[in-house]
Amino acid sequence: MKKVYFLLSASAPIIGLSAAAAQAQEVVFKPIVEARLRYETVDQAGPAPLSSSRDANAVTMRLRAGGEISKGPWALLVEGEGTLAIDEDYNSGVNGKTLYPIVPDPENVEANRVQIQYRTKPLIVTVGRQRINLDDQRFVGSVAWRQNEQTFDAVRVEYMGVKNLKIDLSYAISARTIWGIDGGKFGSVNRPTQIDGDDIFANISYKTKLGTLTGFAYLVDEDEAVAALRRNSSQTYGVRFMGAQPLTKKVKLSYLASYARQSNYATNPVDYSADYATAELGLDVAAFKLTAGYELLGSDAGATGIAGGFAFQTPFATLHKFNGWADKFLATPGTGLQDYYAGIAYTVPKVGKAGPLVASFIYHHFSSDRLSIHYGDEYNAQITLKLNKHLSALVKYAEYDRKGIASYAGDADTRKFWAQIDYAL
Repeated sequence: MKKVYFLLSASAPIIGLSAAAAQAQEVVFKPIVEARLRYETVDQAGPAPLSSSRDANAVTMRLRAGGEISKGPWALLVEGEGTLAIDEDYNSGVNGKTLYPIVPDPENVEANRVQIQYRTKPLIVTVGRQRINLDDQRFVGSVAWRQNEQTFDAVRVEYMGVKNLKIDLSYAISARTIWGIDGGKFGSVNRPTQIDGDDIFANISYKTKLGTLTGFAYLVDEDEAVAALRRNSSQTYGVRFMGAQPLTKKVKLSYLASYARQSNYATNPVDYSADYATAELGLDVAAFKLTAGYELLGSDAGATGIAGGFAFQTPFATLHKFNGWADKFLATPGTGLQDYYAGIAYTVPKVGKAGPLVASFIYHHFSSDRLSIHYGDEYNAQITLKLNKHLSALVKYAEYDRKGIASYAGDADTRKFWAQIDYAL
C-alpha cells in the first residue's frame, strides 16, 4: 500500500503548479486500436520437455484498445489488452500443454496501460502502469514482439531542459509480464503474472556531433519467494555510445559500443560479478544495409552456490531482438555467451501502392564465455511490407543448429516460422 501511495502522490506537486494553466486548454481524445493476427510454428528436436514428436502450431489474435484524453500538459491513458488462442496446439508456458514446444503467447485479458502523464518540452512525468523502452531495449523494454506486452507499475521522470542532455529516471514497484493472468499456473512458478520489487532505472544521455553518449544504472530488486526469480536481482552500471556519419550522399556508417558490469544486489542469494560488452558497425549503401557485430554476456565461474558458474542476465530486456529469433538464449547459460553476427537488409521503397518492403538476413555464431563451447549457429530471415497507412505484413524464419551435445537447458535444433498481419489505427 505504501508503494501505491508513493506512485499516486509523486505527481502532486506538479498538479498544484499546473492546474490553472490546464483549465484554459481544450480537451482532446485520441483513440487507441491495435490488432495482430499471427501464425507461429515450432519444430524442435530432442526429448520432452525440450519438445516431442509434436510440432507447435499457434494461431493467436491480439487486440489492444483504449484511448488517451488530454488537456493542456495533462493526459490520462487507459488501454486494455486481450489475446485469444484460435489454435492452441502449443505450450504457452502456462496452459499445461508441455508435450508441445513453447510459444510464449498465452490467452490473456488485462489492463495493459493505465497512466497519468504531465508533459512539457523540458519535462515529462508518467505515473502508473506504463511502457518503458530505454535505448535499444537491451536492458529495459516492452517485449513488443510477443502478443502480451511487458509493462511496469512505475513513476518515470524524463528531463530535457538542458541542450543535448536527457535525464531519464524510473522507479518501478512491479513488472507486468508477458505471461498474463494465468501466470504461475500448472506449476509454472517461474512465469508469474507480475514480478514485484523495487527497481530503479537511471539513464543519462548526451548528444554530440559524433553520436550519443549514455551512462546507465539499473538496480533490480525482485521481491519474490521463488529463488530462481530472486537470482535476477542485480546492479548493472555501464556506458554506451551510438552514432552515425555520412561518408557520401549514398553511404552512411553507423556504430555502437557498450560496456557494463553486473553483480548481485538486494535479496539475490548468489554472489557473482560479470561483464557485458558489445560492438557493432553498420554500412548503408543505397538500398542495402550491412551489419556486423559482437556481444558478450560474461560468466563468473566462482559464483557462490551455482555449479558451473553464473552469467550476466537481462530479465527486463526485449530479449527477442538479441541473440537470434529462435529465442535460445532468453536466459544466459551459466558459462556465458558470445554472439558473433552479421546481416544484410535490402529496402524497396514502393511495391505498387504498398511499401516499403524490407528483406533481411542475419547469421549468428554462438559460443560460451568460458570453457570454449560452440553452442550452435543460427540463421534468421524476414520480409516486412507496409500495405497501407494502417496495415503491415510480416513473414519470418529462424533456424538454430546445435553443435555437439546439449550445453544448456533448451539447447536443441529448432526451426520457427511466423506469418502475421498488424493493424494500427
